[in-house]
Amino acid sequence: MALPMRNNLKHFPRFIQKLNSPVRLLCAGLRPENKEAPRSGRVFSGIQPTGVPHLGNYLGALENWVSLQDQYPSVLYSIVDLHSITQPQDPTQLKSNILDMAASLLACGINPEKAILFQQSQVSEHAELSWILGCLTSMPRLRHLPQWKMKSKVKNEGSVGLYTYPVLQAADILLYKSTRVPVGEDQVQHLELAQDLARIFNNRYGELFPEPCALLSSTRKVKSLRDASAKMSKSDPQTMATISVTDTPDDIALKIRRAVTDFTSEVTFDPETRPGVSNLVNIHAAVSMISVQEAVSQARGLDTGAYKKLVSEAVIQRLTPIREEIERLRSDRAYVERVLAQGTCRARELAAPVLAEVRQRVGFC
Repeated sequence: MALPMRNNLKHFPRFIQKLNSPVRLLCAGLRPENKEAPRSGRVFSGIQPTGVPHLGNYLGALENWVSLQDQYPSVLYSIVDLHSITQPQDPTQLKSNILDMAASLLACGINPEKAILFQQSQVSEHAELSWILGCLTSMPRLRHLPQWKMKSKVKNEGSVGLYTYPVLQAADILLYKSTRVPVGEDQVQHLELAQDLARIFNNRYGELFPEPCALLSSTRKVKSLRDASAKMSKSDPQTMATISVTDTPDDIALKIRRAVTDFTSEVTFDPETRPGVSNLVNIHAAVSMISVQEAVSQARGLDTGAYKKLVSEAVIQRLTPIREEIERLRSDRAYVERVLAQGTCRARELAAPVLAEVRQRVGFC
């Protein structure tokens, strides 16, 4: 049974519903029998419960998620709290972050009548399939994946959970026989592991899992406002570097006004030599749903100071309805919990028969 949408969500700004971000399809390693016509199959993606998303999360992933729920017949979006505990978490804060992320996804336009929105840890089949797939994965294969190489250097060692993180990602995807996975280019290697594990399992136990394809969004990456060589990040120690989707208009205007640019007043797009200004152009183009060329054209005759005001106005216009809807949903925690509970039931209905088949093939029953 589909969860009834709240009346307020029915009137969510129309531009959110019309988003249609183009994506690139990467189907490396697909066998002929697994190829599908465009817009068929099942989409799966997950996001960690880091609380409220920032502008880079929204433009880089979430607006594409909104678009995909209208393009594919079966879509699942998971708040992947099992993944989040590879780093130390305060239990109370984690619970709050899960609900904040759910509210944010709903506010950004995720429709629980069109997409299954659920909390990963509440579907125990994820963890069991991860163990089974882990027994089909070699240690050298995991050692060279970017998640481990990057984060283990920071932590010197890293936990077993961090090491096997990509196996759990593969389980998340394969558990629902997903065929399409929206990912950033930095996650393609992890998706290739899911493809490999689908092949390994199928070769050993018989055909069961399709090999999932990557949907690579063409959305431009949003950089830090204080260092345009780095991605915008919630963990950035500089508070002026990152715009949260719940920032007030004054906060947004201040952060963009203090964004690092250069000493040339004219607005041009040249990421190599003018990364700061080019980042603002990218942001302007993305939030206004126009091309970079159109953004530069609108900036003609403006110096960078005046252009920052124009960019601020565009960002504020785009994020204000989202911020207001998050505030409303935060005051209705029972509704958000109900959405997740309903999504969990629907996800289990899909996951349980797949895991039952896996268990039978492996020989557990």
